[in-house]
Amino acid sequence: MASVYTPEQITKFLDYIELPKKYHPSSNPVHDLDYLTQLHVHTISKIPYDNLSLHYSPTHKINIDPLHSYQKIVENARGRGGYCMENSLLFNHILRGLGFQVYTAGVRIRLRKDGVPDGDYIGWVHLVNIVTLPDSTRWMLDVGFGGDGATLPVPLIPGQILSNIGSQEIRLIRDHIPTQTHRTDATKLWIYQYRNFASQPWNSFYAFPETEFMEADFKVMNWYTGSSPTSFQTFTCILIKFLRREREDGKGQEVYGKRMLVNGTVKENLGGKTKVVRECRTEGERIEALEEWFGMRFTEEEREGIKGHVTELKGAHGEGLE
Repeated sequence: MASVYTPEQITKFLDYIELPKKYHPSSNPVHDLDYLTQLHVHTISKIPYDNLSLHYSPTHKINIDPLHSYQKIVENARGRGGYCMENSLLFNHILRGLGFQVYTAGVRIRLRKDGVPDGDYIGWVHLVNIVTLPDSTRWMLDVGFGGDGATLPVPLIPGQILSNIGSQEIRLIRDHIPTQTHRTDATKLWIYQYRNFASQPWNSFYAFPETEFMEADFKVMNWYTGSSPTSFQTFTCILIKFLRREREDGKGQEVYGKRMLVNGTVKENLGGKTKVVRECRTEGERIEALEEWFGMRFTEEEREGIKGHVTELKGAHGEGLE
């Protein structure tokens, strides 16, 4: 299936994420791991994981149409991103337009307890892109997960460990998840794991099959994730932006840290320990922090949209946006 984006739109996207010209179609780049990695790194460091359309909008709904996401993120150019389905579907159509062999797979995640994935895997609320390169290697790319997500393509090879941010390591394993009852080798899933130090146990965060998910599936997933009162997305403001720098060996760029917003708290991790850099008590303070720390700007309609919403910051005296 062809990309919904024109060649001109794809070029504008590549310029927006500041991808070097040698990776643009006009330079006929080789479709190899280096190209795929730089696309991934530049995308997640320019386009944040951002569920703020559920909070700062009149409708409190997410539109996952890739043309809408392109307008919101690239054309409007106000520092905005999207949540998993917005970012991953946009990226899927960019990859298609660049000539990569790619499809999307649905993902079950585990929710965090005290900051760590815990309990059973919940339903389909996330997706990843699976790319097969010309050398027949296969890679999982996740540009819409946020904290503890992969900052580079991960090979579909069980147990192969990659360095992520700082001392954090990531890998995929092939196994069943606890609630599966039909257990054969064919029903094993890919499970994404991370650990912050090599001495620590692995945390299993999400699982996915190799089954292709399509537009009708995304619509069902988006309805629950963005509308259900039991979905944490609807009552939690979340924003994660990865930070990029030149690699020491001069071979492209890499992610070295991240900035995060959870409700009114802005945090930063530069490859070591996460620290709080600002606490916001009111909407005015949060809007200021979103521009200062994330380069994100909102229209008046968007700012007004959070008034009376469950995630509005009202401060000690109910100041709100005043």
